[in-house]
Amino acid sequence: MALIVQKFGGSSVADAGRIMSAAKRAVDAKRAGNQVVMVISARGDKTDELIDLAKQISDVPPPREMDMLLATGEQESVALVAMAVQALGEPAISLTGYQIGILTDSTYTKARIREIKTDRMRHALSEGKIVVAAGFQGIDDDFNITTLGRGGSDTTATALAAVLEADVCEIYTDVEGIFTTDPRLIKDARKMHRIAYDEMLELTSLGGGKMHSRSIEFAKKYRVLLQVRPAYSDGIGTLIAPLQDENVPMVTGVALVKSEAIVNLRKLPDRPGVLAALFSKMAERKIPIDMVIQDVAEEGIAEVTFTVPEEDLSEALTAAEQAIRALGAGEVHHGTHVAKVSVVGAGMRKHTGVAAQMFKSLSDSGVNIQMITTSEIKISVLVDRDQRELALRCVHEGFALHHEVAAPPAIGFSQSGPAKPKVSRDELERDVVSRLASMEDIVVSEVQLDTQQSRITVRNIADQPGVAAEVFAAVAEGGVMVDLIVQNIGHGHQADISFTVPRVDLEHCLLLLRELIERWPGTDISFDKDIAMLSVMGIGLRSHTGVGEKMFRALANAVVNVQMVNTSEIRISAIVAPKEATKAHQALLSTFGLEK
Repeated sequence: MALIVQKFGGSSVADAGRIMSAAKRAVDAKRAGNQVVMVISARGDKTDELIDLAKQISDVPPPREMDMLLATGEQESVALVAMAVQALGEPAISLTGYQIGILTDSTYTKARIREIKTDRMRHALSEGKIVVAAGFQGIDDDFNITTLGRGGSDTTATALAAVLEADVCEIYTDVEGIFTTDPRLIKDARKMHRIAYDEMLELTSLGGGKMHSRSIEFAKKYRVLLQVRPAYSDGIGTLIAPLQDENVPMVTGVALVKSEAIVNLRKLPDRPGVLAALFSKMAERKIPIDMVIQDVAEEGIAEVTFTVPEEDLSEALTAAEQAIRALGAGEVHHGTHVAKVSVVGAGMRKHTGVAAQMFKSLSDSGVNIQMITTSEIKISVLVDRDQRELALRCVHEGFALHHEVAAPPAIGFSQSGPAKPKVSRDELERDVVSRLASMEDIVVSEVQLDTQQSRITVRNIADQPGVAAEVFAAVAEGGVMVDLIVQNIGHGHQADISFTVPRVDLEHCLLLLRELIERWPGTDISFDKDIAMLSVMGIGLRSHTGVGEKMFRALANAVVNVQMVNTSEIRISAIVAPKEATKAHQALLSTFGLEK
């Protein structure tokens, strides 16, 4: 007998007819011999209606009372769904978060789950009942009702699947599954049959898919198989599951974040503690920082740029100004009217030409790149907002993602990857998860130290389409794998690009680049043969705003200067001097409890 968790969103239970359809799915699953737990959202636009009503009474409704109010939406819907299940001839029981025993912290409107009791659910299931659980809600230690924030019902469903050790968690939505990009913007976007947790984490936090980061974090932590399925047809949807070793696609999907804002800090002192000061001010306000870039300093002066959702710009600027005052130096600048386009794919770890192919696709369509950041499985660029859909389309076409099996990039070629470590990252994550005090705690499973790379910086290149494409095409065709790529905001129509390559390939890469830049007057190359790259890897780096602050505070306390920074949803990387590598690594291991 399998145990299945089925989650239905608000549109899937908006009226009596849809409620009966959802109930029938659960009844069919039970009659097929399964135990079934349903997780239900508030009906249709009920939550929005309650928010509007509250704002008619108070401009700033008290958060505790808002949670008390909003939780009633799910209470209404679970009762109706339980009635529908019983009308179809099967026993059912509706349970609120309080009745289940979903225990959270006391952060009203965006609480985090600490623990979930299973006794009552298991007893009801053993009696043959379908459990109809309210999504989005829980209680704190003082029995106050709390809500889980955006995507809370997805989070509830994956959390219940985790504690019940469900065989699968089915997420019913108004789309056919997870697509290679937004099908509303790109008509030939293709539905995927399967996607890995890390790929989905990158895509959800980048604006892709129909899931939220916290629910994918739960699924990855506790190895919950997620099946995203259409609510109004019998389609099988998309499975979100561990990575398969065979037939790993080079690029899985392309994501678009439509409205980003830039915060640019100039004339910063190049010394330990600068990033710690900045990140601590951001963490105090729980501002979700996105792309973070620090390129190599010049003449003791550093520059840091980061992006935030446009609605958080005002708070971010206030925090940045406070950081500048604390440091006693620097300037704060900002910009809007930008968007972020990202490619994600586990296969890019082993191909030299993914970045070059992306940049060429953008160049061929006349799209200029303003910033670049990378991770192991993601490349993100910042572009002008007016060109966002053009950029999305040309990158999707450039990787032929509309084909079921896309050919590898035309630029570069595949390389065999490094031997697998004796202890896999999955095993490390499972070990950390087993020791968590709270279900939603951050999981930093690994702090990597890589001392086998070199840094190359190409300075004073023209800030125009095609330049990055030429740089990385030359490198890719030369068979050189690139790891970290950083391009900060350009000044005076010029920009700099820094990247890391294996030290054994440094001389070969420099020859390739020098031949290229002979055609570019004023452009020059600098390099550092010996660098140390520290990378904090984990689950929840995006949804926990204090991870960067902890990382850079630890480095500052160890008096370690950070030379470069690059971030993604599952990795924060920093370049430091080799002589400081060991103490920096030890400081981070200690900070994140990984000393053993």
